Amino acid sequence: MLQVDCYGGVWARHAAQTGYVVVLTQADIADALDAAAAVGDDRIQAETQGQVNPETWTHGSSAERQHWFQVGYSTGRPPACDTFHAQL
Repeated sequence: MLQVDCYGGVWARHAAQTGYVVVLTQADIADALDAAAAVGDDRIQAETQGQVNPETWTHGSSAERQHWFQVGYSTGRPPACDTFHAQL
C-alpha cells in the first residue's frame, strides 16, 4: 500500500502540472496526507482493538503512508516509489 500512496503523490503532481486538476495548495496536500494517515494500520488497530501490533500490519503506519505520498508528490518520479528497497 505504501507504493500505491507514493504513486498517488506522483499522479497528483503530474495532474496538477498538466492542468488535469487545479494546482494543489498546501491545504490540499495536507488533506491528502490526513486521508493517508486516517487509514494507517496503527490508527485502525488503535481505534478498533485498543492496541497496536506492527507485526500484523498490511498497509503501513499513518506516518509511513504520509511519508510515501509526500515522496511521490515532491519528486513526481515513479522510480522514487521503490518502497521495497528504501531505507526507512
